[in-house]
Amino acid sequence: MKDILTELHTPCLMQCGFYRDDDHGPYNREGVCFSVLPEKGQGRYWTYTRDNLFSISIQDFVFYEDLFLEFQQPKYLSFNYYDSVSGEEFNPYKRLSCGCIRVHIGYNNLYRASYRKNIPIRSTAIEIMPEYYEDYLKSKYPVEYKDLRSSFITVDGMTNFAELVFVLRQIRNFRGTGIAAKLYYEGKVAEAVSLIVEKAKAHKKTHPTKSISQQDLDGLTAVTAYIDDHFASEIHLEHLARIACMGLTKLKYTFKQANQCTITAYIQNKRMNHAEQLLTSTDLHINQIAYIVGYHNSSRFSQLFRKSTGLLPNEYRRLTVITK
Repeated sequence: MKDILTELHTPCLMQCGFYRDDDHGPYNREGVCFSVLPEKGQGRYWTYTRDNLFSISIQDFVFYEDLFLEFQQPKYLSFNYYDSVSGEEFNPYKRLSCGCIRVHIGYNNLYRASYRKNIPIRSTAIEIMPEYYEDYLKSKYPVEYKDLRSSFITVDGMTNFAELVFVLRQIRNFRGTGIAAKLYYEGKVAEAVSLIVEKAKAHKKTHPTKSISQQDLDGLTAVTAYIDDHFASEIHLEHLARIACMGLTKLKYTFKQANQCTITAYIQNKRMNHAEQLLTSTDLHINQIAYIVGYHNSSRFSQLFRKSTGLLPNEYRRLTVITK
């Protein structure tokens, strides 16, 4: 029988520089704890697994050097909420940011990601395996069951999902043991999945999915290329609509459908990514960096940067220049 701990968590953690640690620190002893090797960083990765159905993971660690991760992952679905992070995933490219629900779908493929040195990685996640979302749920709810992948994809990047964030916070703070822990974690995983299903259902009612024509895809490609070249400038949606040869409403809808984020969020992600590079590679003042990436108000820039990474620009710079 497969084991989610040895199939998913342990291989990836050992590759990153963790070791199995009997000291659980502040986390529930019902789970398994891993700590970062002292020469590589500090902090813990805690996980609770139930057979090969699901696992719950809490990340709270930092690496002293940039980490590039390649991991052959099994088939699974996951969602998490970052309180602090700086990095990006590849295949496809996705900037890692906090303050929103992040969804990941594994399909026996190679996972590739990069994480910034000295920036804390803090998150709470739930991973569910095919035995849960294909076998267990289908057998328990044969009439109502639907493939969960589309629901998960729908909520990826959502910033207005307070109910799910609240459940993840509850899970993070729970300290029960024995059968109480088993019942609690099983119930919370089911509650979280049900919230995603309901959220996706409501979203699809108000945002019915339509196929995107090749002509419109070409227009969106032109828009994203323009944003990539001009993200630090003031960009007017009306101008983007002309580039895409679409009406404004259609552009907003199709862009979000194709990119899983709004145009505003896409521009902000580009700006924050460039700001991170400038903070770590230059001595420019925060006001200068804010202006370079497109913000005339440094306070607004700092506010958005903190929302994206969990840190203020000065804090981010101070951490990234710390040497081992």
